[in-house]
Amino acid sequence: MVFKCQEDSFLKQFKTKIVSSEFATLDWTNGKGETKNLKGYNVTCEDTILFPEGGGQPCDYGTFDDCPVRNVIRKGSTAVHFVEAPKTFEIGAEVSQVLDFPRRLDHMQQHSGQHLITALFDREFKYDTTSWSLGSSVSYIQLSTQHLISRESLDLIETQANDLIREGRNVSVILVDPEVAQEFQDARAPRGLPKDHEGLARVVRIEGIESNMCCGTHVTNLSQLQCIKLLYAEKVKSNILVHFVVGERVLRKLGEVFQRELQLTQALKGGPNQHLELVQKLQQNGKVNRKIFQLLLKDFAAAEAERLEDLPKKERPKHFSIHRRDGIEVDFINTFLRLAPEGIFYFLTVSEAVSAGSNAKGHLVLRGDPELVEKLGPEFMELLEGKGNGKEGSFQGKINNLAKLQECQELLETQFRPKKIITEVLEPVVPVFEEVQEDEEVQEPATAS
Repeated sequence: MVFKCQEDSFLKQFKTKIVSSEFATLDWTNGKGETKNLKGYNVTCEDTILFPEGGGQPCDYGTFDDCPVRNVIRKGSTAVHFVEAPKTFEIGAEVSQVLDFPRRLDHMQQHSGQHLITALFDREFKYDTTSWSLGSSVSYIQLSTQHLISRESLDLIETQANDLIREGRNVSVILVDPEVAQEFQDARAPRGLPKDHEGLARVVRIEGIESNMCCGTHVTNLSQLQCIKLLYAEKVKSNILVHFVVGERVLRKLGEVFQRELQLTQALKGGPNQHLELVQKLQQNGKVNRKIFQLLLKDFAAAEAERLEDLPKKERPKHFSIHRRDGIEVDFINTFLRLAPEGIFYFLTVSEAVSAGSNAKGHLVLRGDPELVEKLGPEFMELLEGKGNGKEGSFQGKINNLAKLQECQELLETQFRPKKIITEVLEPVVPVFEEVQEDEEVQEPATAS
């Protein structure tokens, strides 16, 4: 079946009749990435201007009698709409469908643009498009080649595409019988027909460029694409992905880039032509400062270890802790433990530069009495949401949350507090003797023979 949305991609309102309406639920994700479980009805109509998901194109949104349509899928020759409504729709009743046209226009621009880009890569380089993805902000096509595409090649395709857009080539849709080879011979069919397809097939034709079997909604003239920008190409496994934006997305992307450029200009205290040079200087300075910082940390670790070593053995603490929050530098711990005296239980952590009690990632090391290390290691990992292991009096692991670091410290201190000796005071026991009657014979205790 060819839906009304496929006959006229620019039709924004339409009245039809309800065929079925059944209660349903839907896990729906909004534009903020929040997922909600919605209650409503799966509704089918005699026809629809809301496109059901297919051919790599997401479904349309809109309303049925002012109730939002959150999803549309195709089942055979029927489009099933999930409508978030307080009550069911009466079978046979007329319903007013209204299309979310900005979403439709965006999808048409990306989809028709993809057809054009695909055709030009095939014409210029003989690269087949094996699949494509219409993303929420950027789309891509997957080309069956292992050769990384240069910026020059991307610019060539981009220029040709925009030249054709300016020419205003017509885009038309024809219905053909897939069983008749003569009608179908010049149509590209990368995905093939769905198994449950019935009737004639739709072929989208770009004047003088290509014919491509497709179920999606498309513009009627290339000028409606406005423009195309090929962003970049990347190699993924044995294929190449070419990322692109079309139409209104080009303008949005330009706006985003310009705002970012203004922010960088303010932060770097230099114009756009200096941004790369200024960032490279910052990176180089950061590397130098990092090395200096690491040397200072090692010096500090050595000083702390020497301070303990210089103490008389009788004055050395039973346990010692250091918790540094100036970067995840395990070298600090390694340097300290290499120089620190034996016979002390050590609890050491290094983490990201955040305030105490905050969520942060870091590294933990315990060293000391093997039994105590074996006991406290797993307990600390649970409190700090980390993973680690140890052996022979040493334990180390990665930690993900410092919020309960103080609890770990208190737990350690309880292991070294003097244990209270409880003395039970007992009352003296007074022996009790029974009086012997005069007429009773006193028996002598038996002796061993």
